[in-house]
Order: sequence, then structure tokens, then C-alpha cells
Amino acid sequence: MDFQTAVRTGLTRYVDFNGRASRAEYWWFVLFQALAVVAAGLLDIFVGFLQPLVILGLILPGIAVTVRRLHDTDRSVRWFLISLVPLVGFVVLLVFLVTRGTDGENRFGAVADAA
Repeated sequence: MDFQTAVRTGLTRYVDFNGRASRAEYWWFVLFQALAVVAAGLLDIFVGFLQPLVILGLILPGIAVTVRRLHDTDRSVRWFLISLVPLVGFVVLLVFLVTRGTDGENRFGAVADAA
């Protein structure tokens, strides 16, 4: 999956918490989020309120693609709550997000683009 496809998929499936997201889809979308927030921050010099709007607008798609990424590793949405544990939760979630997804179908379905 390339950058444009990942961004399009992440934004069109912004409230879809079902299915799976490949590593490529997830990390391309994370890169898009980071670039969008930085660009909005630079434009805030002129506008002054754009960055908070971009952050708010990307929260739900970011959560959805993270949940689908967890599904790719055959973990339920409950594992997303581990991120609430300071420091340790972030590290555990990061390990889950970089782990290779299950081959073929799992209980959450088949991934569209395995990577």
C-alpha cells in the first residue's frame, strides 16, 4: 500500500473499527498525521487556530486505524486501553503496532494489503 492509498483509506474509513489494517497502511497514515499537524502548526503563524482543528479532525481516524492495526495482529480493541498505562502502556502498544500481522484470515477477517 502506498502513501496516497493509505491516507485515502484512513480518511474514508474514519469510523470503521472493523477489519484489519496492514503495517504499511498504519504507518503511512501515522506519517500523514504527523505531516498534517506540523504543516498546520506552521500555518498557525498566519491563522492561529488551524493546528487544534487538524488534531481534532484526525483523532477519530487515528484511533480507527490503530484498532484495525491491532486486529491485524489478532488483538481486540481492549488492548488499545493499555495505552492509558503511563510509559509501559505506550511501549507495549508500540510493540503490538510494529509486529507483523497474522498470515491469512484471523477472527477479524482478511487484510486487504499485507505488508
